[in-house]
Amino acid sequence: MSPLATGPASGLASGPQGPAALRPLLTTVLDALRTGAAERRGPLPTGGPETVAARIRTVLGDPLPQHGDPDAFRTLVHAFAAGAADPADPLCTAHLHCPPLAVATAADLAASALNPSLDSWDQAPAASELEALVTAALAKEVYGRPADALVTTGGTESNQLALLLARELNGTVQLVCAENAHHSLRRATWLLGLPEPITVPAPGGTLDPTTLDETLTKLPGPLIVAATAGTTDAGLIDPLPAIADVCHTHAARLHIDAAYGGGLLFSDRHRSRLDGLARAHTVALDLHKLGWQPTAAGLIAVKDPDDLRVLEHHADYLNADDDTEAGLPDLLGRSLRTTRRPDVLKIAVTLKSLGREGLGALVDQVCARAREFAHLVAAHPGFELYAPPSISTVLFRPTHWSDDAVADVRRTLLTQGHAVLGRARPDGRLWLKATLLNPHTTAGDLAALLKLVEGHTPR
Repeated sequence: MSPLATGPASGLASGPQGPAALRPLLTTVLDALRTGAAERRGPLPTGGPETVAARIRTVLGDPLPQHGDPDAFRTLVHAFAAGAADPADPLCTAHLHCPPLAVATAADLAASALNPSLDSWDQAPAASELEALVTAALAKEVYGRPADALVTTGGTESNQLALLLARELNGTVQLVCAENAHHSLRRATWLLGLPEPITVPAPGGTLDPTTLDETLTKLPGPLIVAATAGTTDAGLIDPLPAIADVCHTHAARLHIDAAYGGGLLFSDRHRSRLDGLARAHTVALDLHKLGWQPTAAGLIAVKDPDDLRVLEHHADYLNADDDTEAGLPDLLGRSLRTTRRPDVLKIAVTLKSLGREGLGALVDQVCARAREFAHLVAAHPGFELYAPPSISTVLFRPTHWSDDAVADVRRTLLTQGHAVLGRARPDGRLWLKATLLNPHTTAGDLAALLKLVEGHTPR
């Protein structure tokens, strides 16, 4: 038998000696974040995929050597930081990839160190109660009255759960959604053995209630309609009240994918954009978007808590009947996952530390930055703006450029490590996408981003 490993790398993160074992490692991590950013000198490492891969291969060497390397932690964490795409850099704007709050990240460290698993109370005594309280509060934020919510890994899992609940409650349901719907919904129908979705055209980028009404009239039930509050491409919000009316008329179940736009709930200024949300049977939310949480921090809110009974599951070693009858909470019906980390801690710390006012201010800030950037684009004769931003996403392209030129400038900026821009085809043409999720972005940062693209105009 091999001897028990000793030394700093084999120290435990919790227990009486945990803080002493973690402290020097945390210093190394913080140093790596600082030196990595300095080495990167921008939002992305330079050189493109092949160059970055070569650097990592050199640093890593043999991934599983016979004998451990005492310097591995420092070198790998440094390489990881230097080779990262930093979402806190104001020129990192391609995706719904937020810079996490420091307070949430620190809370996540405590969750990782203590490592609760929310599949039985005896593994997560405090976390189980914390999750129950926080999910109830967020569900009430969606519905304005007592409801329920489950913690998920994000919009994809939430959308899958929404269709699963619909199937178990109503039988083989037919999904109806617009062309703007997230790709995870189509994948969920495949995973759940449901019919191919009926796709409704969305020529303006949002689901048209009249077209939806005509479509549902021709379909037998049971039906579930998926609307979107914050599309991935342009951040558009479907006309939720009118869609809810149509669903009511046809007795169709309504799911709203608000993974992006759900964060508007925290803002007094923008909350009304989500009118109609409370009429949905289920709502997907992602706080690792407009909630500034480390991934993952998703939820699915459910109007009728009784709907969740279909997820009840029994495993004697986790929720034995006599334990449940004796008062130990049954957690297996709170997720399709068994082992499940306490993502609720960072959410709880953030909600309590910032409050609705603090989170709302962050939402207002990124929405304002998006409007400022849109004004810059619209005022520049060399650029074209797709539309005023609905949330914090701006689509733009250099005037008279070909799609190939637009794609090339995006990849050039990525390879150089200068800027991270996304891409979208809302009207058949290729547009550059800037998703502004950093509340500390300045007007100067926005001007610099536009100037970077302008500097690569084909001659």
